[in-house]
Amino acid sequence: MNARKEYAVTVTAREQAELLPFDAETAPLGAREVAGRTLATLISPGTELAGCYQGGSFPSVPGYAAVFEVEEVGAEIEDIKPGDRVFCMGPHRSYQRCQRDALLPVPDALSPEVAVFCRMMGISMTTLSTTAARPPEKVLVTGLGLVGHLAAKIFASCGYEVTACDPLQPRREIAIRSGIARVLPAVPLDDPEFASQVGLVLECSGHEQAALDGCRVVKKRGEVVLVGTPWRRQTELFAHDLLRAVFHNYVVLRSGWEWELPMQATDFRVNSLFGNFASALQWLAQGRIRVDGLYELAPPREAQRVYQDLLHHSSSHLTAVFDWTNCP
Repeated sequence: MNARKEYAVTVTAREQAELLPFDAETAPLGAREVAGRTLATLISPGTELAGCYQGGSFPSVPGYAAVFEVEEVGAEIEDIKPGDRVFCMGPHRSYQRCQRDALLPVPDALSPEVAVFCRMMGISMTTLSTTAARPPEKVLVTGLGLVGHLAAKIFASCGYEVTACDPLQPRREIAIRSGIARVLPAVPLDDPEFASQVGLVLECSGHEQAALDGCRVVKKRGEVVLVGTPWRRQTELFAHDLLRAVFHNYVVLRSGWEWELPMQATDFRVNSLFGNFASALQWLAQGRIRVDGLYELAPPREAQRVYQDLLHHSSSHLTAVFDWTNCP
């Protein structure tokens, strides 16, 4: 493989993102490797803003959702060929290189900018794979950022009775325009339709109050799954408040971390991350889950502006997709 100059969105300091060149790997492809030109990458607003853009380790290259066009394949690969479009958990850079078992073919009818959303869908699909709640159970989603928004759509598409909550009006408006049927500003604690009637709460905000409210509204032996990462303390609540709600309501409170599932299917394990990504790609291609209006399509050279807009909620979208087709 010839030496080539490539580009990556690089966080060089706190709240400072730049499109910088880097030297691509020049070693020959391994027998099971695939490489090619990036077409699109998706920003994960929670992880990238809190864990990288506002992080403490620099420089770093964020991102873990990419679609690229295959240019080279290893000697042992027969089912992928140059010209194919594939998804991988790659960063925001102009060239991708990964093992065959770390990528999935993108359906022909699906655009790269939409296909990358399979990665964020996979987060709540882990809960879908592991929950004891079955349709038509009542499901409450707290937090309508990108993960919560997609969770509400995914569970509704599977036959659950879904209600979604978020205190931010712009997020509620996006959800309503996008077809989420029932959207509220807060958890309806005193509404008899919900109090002790909810079978599953997906807490997607990472906020302590939302987790506590979920424990107060869920039915006995119902689940409250902590999908959103609690990046920082946001209230003055005591642990006793949560423990009391869990104890007296018989709540099953657990982590919703997606890595509970293995990367690939294994014997005696139900579902896998890449199995869920594959299903998500099909659901996107079929129009079962739609992401219209959820994202801005932006060139990577505008990374600093895009991250600032997302950080300060000045964007009219939930996230952004970098279009690498004309990079740099």
